[in-house]
Amino acid sequence: MLETVPYENENRRVCRWGLWLFVFLFIGSLSGNAQNLPSSAAKPWQSGRETQFEEQLKAIPEQAYTLDASHIYTLAELVDLAESHNPDTRVAWQEAKARAQSLGVAEAALFPTISAVALARTLRQNTLYAGGFYRDTIGLFQPTLNLNYLIFDFGRRSGAINEAKADLFAADFSFNDSHRQIIYLVTANYYRLLNAMGQQAAAEATLLNAQTVEKDAQSRLDHGLATLPDLLEAQAASAQADFDLQAAMGALESAQGDLATVLGLPARTQIQVENINDLPIPDALTDTADAAVDRALAQRPDLLEQVARLRSADASMQQARSSYFPSLSFSGMGGMQRDYGQRNQVTSGYAERESWNVELDLQWTLFDGLRREHAIAEAKARQAEARAQIDTLRDQISDEVWRAYSDAKTALRQRRAAAALLASADKSYSAALKSYDLGLRNLLDVVSAQRALAQARSADIFARTQVLTQISNLAFRTGDLLRAPSPRQGPQP
Repeated sequence: MLETVPYENENRRVCRWGLWLFVFLFIGSLSGNAQNLPSSAAKPWQSGRETQFEEQLKAIPEQAYTLDASHIYTLAELVDLAESHNPDTRVAWQEAKARAQSLGVAEAALFPTISAVALARTLRQNTLYAGGFYRDTIGLFQPTLNLNYLIFDFGRRSGAINEAKADLFAADFSFNDSHRQIIYLVTANYYRLLNAMGQQAAAEATLLNAQTVEKDAQSRLDHGLATLPDLLEAQAASAQADFDLQAAMGALESAQGDLATVLGLPARTQIQVENINDLPIPDALTDTADAAVDRALAQRPDLLEQVARLRSADASMQQARSSYFPSLSFSGMGGMQRDYGQRNQVTSGYAERESWNVELDLQWTLFDGLRREHAIAEAKARQAEARAQIDTLRDQISDEVWRAYSDAKTALRQRRAAAALLASADKSYSAALKSYDLGLRNLLDVVSAQRALAQARSADIFARTQVLTQISNLAFRTGDLLRAPSPRQGPQP
């Protein structure tokens, strides 16, 4: 009996040290978490650990590539580059790939699982025998193969698989929609760059005209044919033209940077593009507004994504309802067991034996505190929400397409008006300048005609690019931008 006291004291000492170690680690974890919190809401968080994240950020390489500085890129070429290198498409692509793997995880539940288990255990205790305590040491080593298989569950696994499939389709449609967004961003920024280039060219022409008039006014003043106010007016017109040119140059740099960013390039990248004068400008729309709306409601990827969300909600309902039914599973294990035993004053020994068991498990939840009822109610609410989202998105798409169609028609009408305005302003400026040379008009008339010509040039450039922009916007709203040759495909179920 006295032999057990040292072992009991030792066990108590080990437990006491273990308890103190646990308390120390717990307090240390709390203090460590507290150090990660900002000290107050009045100042930014600074803990001295930012450098770890900064170094990690530097270690992540950028997906960089270069353009041919001498090549004049078309819109189709730039769209292809953006689809290949814009990070948004890579994000959507990886999300679709993750959803494809999630489907594989759900389908794996249809198969049994087999695992190899090796159990090793040693037990030491004091056993009362024949009026005394004897210390027993027992060792066990048991390698086995375990098999588990769910035979049926009344649709729980198939519901999970259907939900994973719907989520994969939603990810694929989202991937397509990211391409639609990228194509439109490239197109819109491309035409914006063309407009900026045209505006700069128009501003340069206006400045040249203003400088010509200024030189003529100076010459006339030198020969006594003009007054000082005439020269000052001409100088003011030149200064205004130079100011407008600087603004146009800044807009061009900004448009270059925006287009480069969409392409996944540094904003400083210079891109050679076509001239607006080399592009054909459509004269009319080839479709009706109703046809455009119908086409958008049939092919917009974001609307199809929402339909996939509704399928996912239906699959969630299937899983929730399956919880009312029982499930039957099979499990079994088999292997060898090797035992070792030792007792004080008795010879130790080894023994081997087979170890296996097989069982069928039927589980049927009869009461769970109304959890299943709440789960079904939640699934019904998700279904209704998904249907409402589809109706909302349909209304939104119809409004977007109608507005884009109206904007495109307006741009076409403005294009014709701008062309007429430019022709009229050009004739007016030429007539005013000729009359001024003949002494029939004063300089103020020439400056006024010059300003009107500058505005007409700017309006003509803007109107031409606006037609292209609004027609591409209509194609974006209807989803026609994705109907280009060789569309990119996402992971398929």
